[in-house]
Amino acid sequence: MFAEFGFGILILTFALSLFAVGAAVFGYYGKSDRWVESARRAQQLTFPLITLAALALIYLLVTGHYEVKYVYSVTDVTMPLYLKVTALWGGQPGSLLFWSWLLSAFATAVTLRKWDRDREFLPWVVVVTSVTLTFFLALIIFFENPFVRWWQTLSGDFVAQMFAPSGGVLATPNNGEGLNPLLRHPGMIIHPPMLYLGFVSFVIPYAFAIAALVTGRTDDRWIRLTRRWTLMAWLFLSCGLVLGMRWAYDVLGWGGYWGWDPVEIAALMPWLTGTPFLHSVMIEEKRGMLKPWNIFLIILTYSLVIFGTFLTRSGVLSSVHAFAQSAIGPMFFTFIGATFIISAALLITRWKDLRASLPMNSMLSREALFLLNNLLFMGILIVCLWGVLFPLISELVTGVKVTVGPPFYERAVGPLFGALIALMGIAPLSAWGRSTVRTLGRAMWKPAIPTVLTPVILFAFGMRNWIALVGFTLIAFVLFITLHEYWRGVRARMNAQGEGFFTALGRLAARNRRRYGGYLIHIALVVMAIGILGIEVFQTTTQKSLATGESLDISGYTVRYDSLAQFDHTDGRYVTRAVLSVFKDGEFLQEIYPRYDLYPSGQPMTIAGVRTTLADDLYVVLVNWEDVSTALAPFKVYHNPLINWLWIGSILFIIGYLVAAWPEKEQE
Repeated sequence: MFAEFGFGILILTFALSLFAVGAAVFGYYGKSDRWVESARRAQQLTFPLITLAALALIYLLVTGHYEVKYVYSVTDVTMPLYLKVTALWGGQPGSLLFWSWLLSAFATAVTLRKWDRDREFLPWVVVVTSVTLTFFLALIIFFENPFVRWWQTLSGDFVAQMFAPSGGVLATPNNGEGLNPLLRHPGMIIHPPMLYLGFVSFVIPYAFAIAALVTGRTDDRWIRLTRRWTLMAWLFLSCGLVLGMRWAYDVLGWGGYWGWDPVEIAALMPWLTGTPFLHSVMIEEKRGMLKPWNIFLIILTYSLVIFGTFLTRSGVLSSVHAFAQSAIGPMFFTFIGATFIISAALLITRWKDLRASLPMNSMLSREALFLLNNLLFMGILIVCLWGVLFPLISELVTGVKVTVGPPFYERAVGPLFGALIALMGIAPLSAWGRSTVRTLGRAMWKPAIPTVLTPVILFAFGMRNWIALVGFTLIAFVLFITLHEYWRGVRARMNAQGEGFFTALGRLAARNRRRYGGYLIHIALVVMAIGILGIEVFQTTTQKSLATGESLDISGYTVRYDSLAQFDHTDGRYVTRAVLSVFKDGEFLQEIYPRYDLYPSGQPMTIAGVRTTLADDLYVVLVNWEDVSTALAPFKVYHNPLINWLWIGSILFIIGYLVAAWPEKEQE
């Protein structure tokens, strides 16, 4: 009954979304507020309806209705309740339903605002969000229905479909296959929702941008209306990327956080366009410039959101992150092409109306440096897009899929990221309209002194790697400049108001949250860069099979293999756990416990044993485990310097976002 109920709700919601599109278009061109209001209410109904469908699927997951194919494929009787609930997004059909639910929630939220001042935007915001929702509902209903069930035909075959075949009976398995072990990590419980929230949030500013193009509103009102939606999307997407890094570091057992996997890159690409969009909209607000560019960036971001979803779900890419092969690829490709072409045509039509009235007078002005920042991000995007598409193009043309590995990306984007870090230090010191070398030099000479001393000190302490010296110098440059900007503002308040240091700091940030929250985000990013540079340049690794009592040495650490145990876990997996003791300079530090878990489905999962400090991680993996009868246990050990500064910077990043996005006293 719940399967039929959920499927029926999806069909009703699909029809309601189509009605919202038609009513909004008819109301706009017919100048009928009643039809527009009807479209708005129809869209608002989609959220409670999809909520019912999602709750129906969750009920089936929690109660073990294994006759439903999706429930059978992602749950089993041993899974705890929280995993059964989060299995909603553990497979393709459920994740598409979850995506649609989030989109309906955001679309409903944005249409609940007061529209008195911006009434002409409303019908087109409804159209864009409803068209997107209709597309995803069509994918679910016609290709990836999570409510299809197992049926046994008269011939004894088992088929999966929504309704019973002729003479067929419902098949009711006693247990399911269970969730992929890699998805049982806490990071993967939170990581997909964060990515989906980031993806879905970007639909809202895109909808307003299209509304501005259709209605001919060439001012920056649409940007002001969507500023916090964009910031929210950027935060969620950033958190999703970081959580994905943490999941990869903890679960995949290869000692790293980012492998330049095609699906990782698919999630990164919208961030590479959303980030410059956040910078360039400030130019439009301050100077009335880059209006066409800003709309192009948000169109591109929306297209990359759908493109990333397509790459993950179509099965065209081989990735640990990707879902299975699916027939939805052509529909995705058609939708991406159609929406991009229509959006680009609207932009070209309005191009003359969007041109700036002010010229760019100085190549060192803040707007010029922000534009350079945008172009660097576009360069990184082109590298990533080419790396993802080249294997597909090569297979299409030659029949051979050529793999593009991490060295290609690292060599291509490394200098671009270095230039971006340098700009993070220079751009905040430049002025709007015009800056000169002299004014910039006057602003940065004090921070430049400790910056110049940084590589000298590092060299004196034995650092000889030129990439590390350049990288840490750039990091020091941004850090000292940003701290100096904080200090200048705090000192001015202390002198003018007689405030204490911390009072002045708090009130300074409160008076200009966007600026000083942005500075804190810059600090967070360079702190993250410390961790990235540490592991990328200085990581060392060794591999050795050890007998009980034997040791291996790496980067000043000694790792001794003490014992190994195998046992059944209550959730059905078979656990092989090693006990190792870690020493440094002959002093015992702690025990670590690398594991190799084998699930009833036959799928293994490797959990590293990690010794963590601010300075480094000692990361030990029990690799290629087969049988306890052998006298030797194979271990792979990584020494990862500074890696934890990546996670510390991620926390600072969230704090900086909260400062920047916290509502001002005077609302728009």
